[in-house]
Amino acid sequence: MPELLLEFPEFIQVPLAEWIDVIIGWLLTNWGPFFDAVGEGILFILLNIERFLLWIPWLVVVVLVGLVTWAVMRIWWAGLIMAAFLVLVGSFGYWELSMMTLAIIVAAVIISFVIGIPTGIIMARSKLVESIVKPALDAMQTMPSFVYLIPALMFFGLGKVPAVFATIIYAAPPLIRLTNVGIRQVPQSVVEAAEAFGSNGRQVLFEVQLPLAIPAIMVGLNQTTMMALAMVVIASMIGARGLGMEVLLAINRIEVGRGFEAGLSIVLMAIIIDRITHALAARQEYSVTT
Repeated sequence: MPELLLEFPEFIQVPLAEWIDVIIGWLLTNWGPFFDAVGEGILFILLNIERFLLWIPWLVVVVLVGLVTWAVMRIWWAGLIMAAFLVLVGSFGYWELSMMTLAIIVAAVIISFVIGIPTGIIMARSKLVESIVKPALDAMQTMPSFVYLIPALMFFGLGKVPAVFATIIYAAPPLIRLTNVGIRQVPQSVVEAAEAFGSNGRQVLFEVQLPLAIPAIMVGLNQTTMMALAMVVIASMIGARGLGMEVLLAINRIEVGRGFEAGLSIVLMAIIIDRITHALAARQEYSVTT
């Protein structure tokens, strides 16, 4: 009896790991061409974004970031500071790597947006779908990020594609959640008024609910972008070049200065992206409330 209480009995253990291995093996055997096609599509988007960012002269990027920051924040010195941050990243010798990192983030955010907005809309229009998707989103946000790398590697191999795939899994939930919340928070009286004037379901969604939900969606986009940036170091472990790779190499070689420069570059990019997207969300909220 004491042994039964001290050691968990083997006869009630669940072989979940074996079941998952069987499922993954079945997917690889029967859905291999599908995952190849998805990988090629992600790689096409990523490479074109990366080539475009590297094609633009660095001075043009710096000026554009400064102008965009000034336009959305309406503070001239904020634009100068954000531009100076980019110049500082380039002065470390990380301009090309920072553009590679930005390409991964942009690709992940674009795909998350394409997946997240329709999913959030469906959740907002169906309580059944919401009850099914919410636990999946909880798992995506609470599961350790390293766990995503295992199936990503098996489905797509080493390189940038599994990095984008893992980033999407980690970063998409906030956008899905806030799209759902934003649509549900639209006052029912507004929806009923639109229906009273003869609007059908599609018109209510696209002309009433989505415009009023834009502030929440923009906040979700901000959070998705920041979470995608948080994945850059982990993504470097599966072959994605960028600032994360520099951090990983600095850890392996115990190069404190190199790691600090790469880490600071990631922080500066995070500040730039956060300030611009947060200001856009605030402006959208102000325009809706007024």
